[in-house]
Amino acid sequence: MSSSAGAASSDPTAAILTASDGCAAGVVPDRSGAVARQILEELGFRVADSAIVPDEVDAIRERVGAWAASGIRLVLTTGGTGLGPRDRTPEAVTPLLDRELPGYGELLRSEGLRDTPMAVLSRSLAGSLGATLVIVLPGSPRAVESGLRTLAPTIPHALQLLAGDTAHPRPVKARNG
Repeated sequence: MSSSAGAASSDPTAAILTASDGCAAGVVPDRSGAVARQILEELGFRVADSAIVPDEVDAIRERVGAWAASGIRLVLTTGGTGLGPRDRTPEAVTPLLDRELPGYGELLRSEGLRDTPMAVLSRSLAGSLGATLVIVLPGSPRAVESGLRTLAPTIPHALQLLAGDTAHPRPVKARNG
């Protein structure tokens, strides 16, 4: 994929990375990647690329970095956010980030608690890598759907800001104000 990834379409570009030993080996189908693609397309994204890698820090880091360098606007990862010995996606992604967005991880865990008390064990996170928004989600299809729908209202504005457009044409109203 070239650095003109977004040139062919006005839709923002996205890429999806599934980090899973089972999916990479072909033993388990990639359901979370399929859910992510469906929702991103519903949100108006053009999914420019997707990949499945094993739970290996170097493989995850290489793919996320390459997509950001190619001009992909949104990189979404699924899997590897738990406490299992092979769950290393946050460790792979965090060193790449220019800035973390702690509110995304906090919101994902908070909303996830509506479905399961295990949401507090997730190490989901998000941040910027240049002008790319990177979101690290759990591997559960239900968590991917819930997470993307929860973050959807904020993603366009985050991408606008990362592109350097910091104008706010209308006042932002606080919920409690």
